[in-house]
Amino acid sequence: MFSLNGKAAIITGAGSGIGEAIAQRFARQGAHVEVWDLSLDSAQRVAAEIQAAGGSAAACAADVSSLESVKTAFAQSLSRRSRIDILVNNAGIAHIGSLLTTEPEAMDRLYQVNIKGVYHCSQTVVAHLVEQGGGVVLNLCSIAAQMGLSDRFAYSMTKGAVLMMTYSMAKDYIGSKVRCNCICPARVHTPFVDGYLAQHYPGREAEMFEKLSAAQPIGRMAKPDEIAALALYLCSDEASFVTGSAYPIDGGAVNLR
Repeated sequence: MFSLNGKAAIITGAGSGIGEAIAQRFARQGAHVEVWDLSLDSAQRVAAEIQAAGGSAAACAADVSSLESVKTAFAQSLSRRSRIDILVNNAGIAHIGSLLTTEPEAMDRLYQVNIKGVYHCSQTVVAHLVEQGGGVVLNLCSIAAQMGLSDRFAYSMTKGAVLMMTYSMAKDYIGSKVRCNCICPARVHTPFVDGYLAQHYPGREAEMFEKLSAAQPIGRMAKPDEIAALALYLCSDEASFVTGSAYPIDGGAVNLR
């Protein structure tokens, strides 16, 4: 089950964290993976690890905030495969701040990456999916789109937009056999979390890690590979009846607080 043999997937932000876990999981299930990341070095590392494990992958430098960069990366990816079957819009940035502490520059940057990035990649790839007769788009959203979180004003705004873009794409292209869903994780233990703790709580990283973990009702953060397992299902043929859905993977954060 959940075989991706013969399929090709583009995964943005796949040079680390959740995107890397999805790339590794998809490759193990037989997909050719186009590893897109702002850092070409990171993308090449992930692609090389996939290849070393016997999988198929290639690296692309892609700045999702730039439509020109996305189109260039897509042309490179398509040159290696006759078709692309799956797009995972994972690339994104985080931000901490309330309405009154969010600077205009931060708001603009979040909009460019988290919203326009999804728009740029989806518009480019969905045109190809429609032309070839179908495919799958999966967006990485967040519980921030489904509930109020303290000091996540601008970030929550962007993830709310991703949720609505998911519904709109699913509705508009259901007749073209393009499925679109999104995943809404709670806190996931990624390099971003470790970097945040090192920057803001030097010497107290372990203490604050436990505090952040305990904030989830289940008592811990998610692992990137757990998000990847759900992504695999939603992009596989076993989920062929699933579209226009937002899947929480949150350790009970939304409903069990």
